Formats: sequence, structure tokens, C-alpha cells
Amino acid sequence: MEEVVLNIIDREGILHTVEFPNEQGYNLMEVLKSLEFEVAGTCGGMALCASCHVYVESETDLKEMSQAEILMLDSVFTTQSNSRLACQIPLSESINNIVIRLAPIE
Repeated sequence: MEEVVLNIIDREGILHTVEFPNEQGYNLMEVLKSLEFEVAGTCGGMALCASCHVYVESETDLKEMSQAEILMLDSVFTTQSNSRLACQIPLSESINNIVIRLAPIE
């Protein structure tokens, strides 16, 4: 089983580089929660709450945002051009070495 390297900048600005098993079906929100980062994920990954809002700070080949993700991010005050919902980013080799920053909690 391959591992994916994730570079996560927490809300205090500390970089955490972790390796996580690339298991099919997981998304980045689930990984963040399992690593005990402060990510609520209250909607269970349905793009309905924005509690897993992150900023993608590296060039990464991510799939296009769904309409649900766009609409949810439109309701967030701290949205930037690189904002994404971690629940909408599947864990895969294409995000290996991704750099994300946890967005402020609203």
C-alpha cells in the first residue's frame, strides 16, 4: 500500500508533514480528523457545512469544484481564491505532497 505525503499548516502556522496510507474511499477531511487536527466535519463530508475549509497552497491537480462546494464556500467569510472543502478532496496519488493550511474557524 502506497502512502501519500501531506503538508498541513495548522492554525498556529506550524507545518506538519505526515504520511498517510492511500486507502481508497478516504477524503482529506477524514484524514485530518483521524490525525486529530481541529476539523469538525459536522456534515459528514456532504459539502454542507464548510467546517473543513482549507487553503490549498501548492500546485496540485485537483478535480473541479462541484456546484455544492462552490455554493458552500460562497457563504464563508474567510474564502480565498485557493479555498477548498477538505471533504471534497479525495485521498489519491494526485495530491501527494499537497500543502494545505487550515482556514480560521468562523
